[in-house]
Amino acid sequence: MRLSDLQLKEIVSIDGGKRIGVIIDVILDDKGTINSLVLEEKRGRKFNREEYLVSWNQIVKIGDDIILIDTRNK
Repeated sequence: MRLSDLQLKEIVSIDGGKRIGVIIDVILDDKGTINSLVLEEKRGRKFNREEYLVSWNQIVKIGDDIILIDTRNK
């Protein structure tokens, strides 16, 4: 799977069903394995955006349209 394929998917939290944001980048280890996703939380205002990391072990399921994450597991 390519980064561009992941970036098309919506990130949703399993604890509450809240839309978290979109993937803007990934962090790789020295072997090229994805360690973390860098997300941008989109809000109503253009200047009110936050970036944060989601560890790869927080991903519960990668589906056709969404990626489910467990925000309680860090």
